[in-house]
Formats: sequence, structure tokens, C-alpha cells
Amino acid sequence: MELSVEREFSAYGPSYWAVIVLFAIGSALLVWIGRRQTESQARRFGRILGVLTAAIYGSVLVYGLIPPTLGGSVPLRLTDLATATAAYALWSQRHWAFALTYYWGLVLSTQALISPALTSPDFPHYEFLAFWAIHLLVVWAAIYLTWGRRMRPQWRSYRIAVLVTVDWAAVTFTFNSIAGTNYGFLNRKPATASLLDVLGPWPVYLLTASTLILLVWALMTWPWERAAGIRNTDKGKGDA
Repeated sequence: MELSVEREFSAYGPSYWAVIVLFAIGSALLVWIGRRQTESQARRFGRILGVLTAAIYGSVLVYGLIPPTLGGSVPLRLTDLATATAAYALWSQRHWAFALTYYWGLVLSTQALISPALTSPDFPHYEFLAFWAIHLLVVWAAIYLTWGRRMRPQWRSYRIAVLVTVDWAAVTFTFNSIAGTNYGFLNRKPATASLLDVLGPWPVYLLTASTLILLVWALMTWPWERAAGIRNTDKGKGDA
């Protein structure tokens, strides 16, 4: 009797597009819900989503320890930080946590939607579900808090995100160099196709990617700050 072979996940295959459709529907639904909630409803809903995100991330961490490996079990991926931070941002709605979720979620986690670095069996394998769950939840958290609950980034938020990301990169690059690992793809490109392929060889792509990220994050901050400045100016005129 022949053993069934699990089909490998293929980027831009049927399961990928099913995830994209789910992402779009979930995003629209979260914005719709967020804009219609009272403060008490938003607090309760955010805590439910936060606990769900933390529980899923916790299960992923535990799974990564069976068996523990130096290259896969250490929570040094930026996705690890982003998921834990998103869970806390949903629970607390603290501004610093929202800031990191906003920048990491809408720029870095969305790379999984564009070029998923996933080498595992296809749906419904655990690794497939875990990969998409943690990436979608981070992006959904950013969308819900920004457009649903109308939290806004500021230049202070930008500085927080840059500082924390630089610290993470320094620690992770050092660990990779000592342990021979490649968390965050800081020491070499992923084996699968990704956006890094068009940014030059290592270490050029690190500089190119960093420059692009800083620029994109600034462009993600400026419109909100400009709008806030206009509102404050109009309010000052009205009070005059």
C-alpha cells in the first residue's frame, strides 16, 4: 500500500490565495467592528484578541522546542517580537506597543503576504497554519488599532520603532555570527524567493533594506502628523 505524500506549500498557489482572501475579509471586518465599538467594548474585544494572539504564539514557541534546535527554537526572529508586541498592544493599547505593531506589522510582517518564506507541507499542516496565523494576527492588530480604533503614529513612534529595531538587529546579528544561525535573515538570504533578492547580495541588501525601511516608515508617519498639525491649527483659529 502506498503512503500518501503531503503536498508542499507553494507560494501563489490555491492555499496562498485563500489566505489573501481571508486577510482582506478579516481586515475589513476589524475596521468595521473597531469604528462601532464603545470604549468598554473595544477594551474587552482588544483583550480577547490579545489573549488569542498570545496563545497562538505560545503554542508556536512550544512546538519549536520539540525537539529544541539552535537554529529554530530561539525566539529571535522579528516575527517573535512583533507577535508578542501585537498581543500586548491589543491588550493594553499602550502607545509604544501600538507604534511597534504599526511599523513592524504593516511593513515587515506584510512581506509574508507578498513573498512567504515558508517551506512546509500545505494546508492543513500545523506549520502552514502557524506561519499564517502569527503573520496575519500582527497585521490585523495594526489595521484594527490604526483604522478601527483610530490610534495614530507620531514622530516619537517612529523614533521608538527605529531604536528598538536597531537594538534587535544588533543582538540578533551577533547571536547569528556566534551560533551560525540566520534569524531575521541578517547573515544571509532565505532559501526561498523573497523581496531581498532584488536588493543586492549580502551584506549590501542589509543597507538597502534598512534605508528603504527608514524611508517607508517616515512616509507612514508624515501624513498622520501633518493631518494632526492641520487639525490643531484649525482648532486654534476656532478658539481665537
